[in-house]
Amino acid sequence: MNMFKPVGAKSDDEYIAMLTEDRREIIETLDKLIKDTVPGLERWFAYNMLGYGEFQYTDYKGNPGKWPVIALASQKNYVSLYVCAVDSKDDKQYIAEKYEKELGKVSVGKSCIRFKKLDDLNLEVVKKALKEAEKTPGLVGAKKDKK
Repeated sequence: MNMFKPVGAKSDDEYIAMLTEDRREIIETLDKLIKDTVPGLERWFAYNMLGYGEFQYTDYKGNPGKWPVIALASQKNYVSLYVCAVDSKDDKQYIAEKYEKELGKVSVGKSCIRFKKLDDLNLEVVKKALKEAEKTPGLVGAKKDKK
């Protein structure tokens, strides 16, 4: 078992409990920030990570599904904050990419913001991105289904 990436958790609370102390501190801090910033996005256990809110979409095979608007995951070498939302002015750009230069010492890939320490992340910019994501959830190029 990887000590940074909980495997086998069956709920969001169990996922958090399985984390190492330093990772738990990061995840709990961001969990509180997300809940305080976008309280309308309810937390749920999504694909072995913490998900917040959801949107319906159709995958590349034509199958309908739901995906979290925001998600948190402890990975082996970093923490991932997923912001699955598109820029309201340009639906070809993810919110995470839009704020990449302002987010701090992070690596951004499409909707994923990767970082090692909480101090590496500009939390004020994260809040701005979360608020925007709540209004424009979705994936670039994906057909969004109406809920």
